[in-house]
Amino acid sequence: MKTAIKSTLAVAATAAAIAGVAAVPSIVSAYSRPLYSYQQANEGAIKNITFNSIKVVDTDAAWAKKNGLEMPLLGNETNFVGAREDTGINAGAQNVWEGSNITAEDGKTYIVRLYVHNNASGGDANTALDTQVRFYVPYGSATTQTVNGWLRSSNATPNTYSDTVNFNSANGSPFHLEYVSGSALLENGGFAKGNGVKLTDTITNQGNPSNKAEDEWTTIGYYGLDGKIPGCYKYINYVSIRVKAVYDYDFTVDKKVRVVGDTDKSWKESVEVKVGDKVEFQFQYLNTSKYNQAGVVVRDLLPSNLRYVEGSTIVYNGNHPNGVKLDTDDVINGGVNIGSYDGNANAYIRITAEVVDDNLACGSNTLINWAQVRVGDTVVKDDARVHLNKVCETPTPPDEPTPEEPEEPTVVPELPTTGPTAIAGGVIAAGSIATAAGYYIASRRQLR
Repeated sequence: MKTAIKSTLAVAATAAAIAGVAAVPSIVSAYSRPLYSYQQANEGAIKNITFNSIKVVDTDAAWAKKNGLEMPLLGNETNFVGAREDTGINAGAQNVWEGSNITAEDGKTYIVRLYVHNNASGGDANTALDTQVRFYVPYGSATTQTVNGWLRSSNATPNTYSDTVNFNSANGSPFHLEYVSGSALLENGGFAKGNGVKLTDTITNQGNPSNKAEDEWTTIGYYGLDGKIPGCYKYINYVSIRVKAVYDYDFTVDKKVRVVGDTDKSWKESVEVKVGDKVEFQFQYLNTSKYNQAGVVVRDLLPSNLRYVEGSTIVYNGNHPNGVKLDTDDVINGGVNIGSYDGNANAYIRITAEVVDDNLACGSNTLINWAQVRVGDTVVKDDARVHLNKVCETPTPPDEPTPEEPEEPTVVPELPTTGPTAIAGGVIAAGSIATAAGYYIASRRQLR
């Protein structure tokens, strides 16, 4: 069984090679590779480039103390894939990495880390080539999710290494893991020292659009992304990704409405009302799973023209079969937590609202009231509807005016003939009168 493990980017003391081979026998692991005690590794038992093959045994501490050496931060490298909650704080050597099982809480993000140690001594003289890593984050929903980590090198023996970490449901509810885009990171004491170096999302299957496993291998390195990892503790690398646990809660929401004071007390999908009426909305939350659902948050989203009646929120459940009136109106202001519910348990939430005319349009109006229930990151909603008709008075159009008949033109007596100029002036005057009358009639017609 794996135990909690700790690690840090601080460079562990590099043990000096000691001549001779220790008498401590090699340990054979389930990963089909030889394992070596800390003493064996320092006494030259590792002849080939190999990764993560040191397993500390009981005699190693005394041997290290006798030879003035520090024990490695990560004792057993067989569990080289671990995880911890992403708290936003990097405690360095105090970070505790769960090497086998970690409890995944709904909505929390976790760091999954892959430890990379070329066990060969000699530094650059025993450099692993073409070193690559990848992660597999499962799809689908289950009560246990297993994340796999792989490591490979073209000149290592064996060539490929794998390890896993299990995420287990905190309450038995199924959940899925979501890879956090942009979270892949390489850290080491070389070119990735400090804040580390970002790696591409294709390091995971969930970040790989090609869906080909071969495309998920990502090259790392100590001096650069060249695949080269020198041998010894000094050149350890850490590769990490982040995943979010999302619980797949199974529950339903059913919303109904009825008019206060109506002889028909039944709950309906929709009702006909008029301004001034009061309506009751009720919605049911039902846990349709066999698992407990904690922190159930309910919310009622009233539309305009439905005014909440203060203090009208009532909750009915197994503990309060006759209902309990809440001393808060938060149900319409972001939501209220109504507690935890076992499988197949339910609750009813009821509020009262008044139909008002804040901005009703003339004619038919439909007011939609939504009920929303959230458990963890899962939200389910349903609606009920209120219909009403607003009758608006149509303004009476003004009477259409009757055009006035033009007066008969005045007959101008014949003027004495005095010459062309005087006659022309009389024609112009008569023409002006006729033109004016024509404009008057036309302007009256524009009022129709």
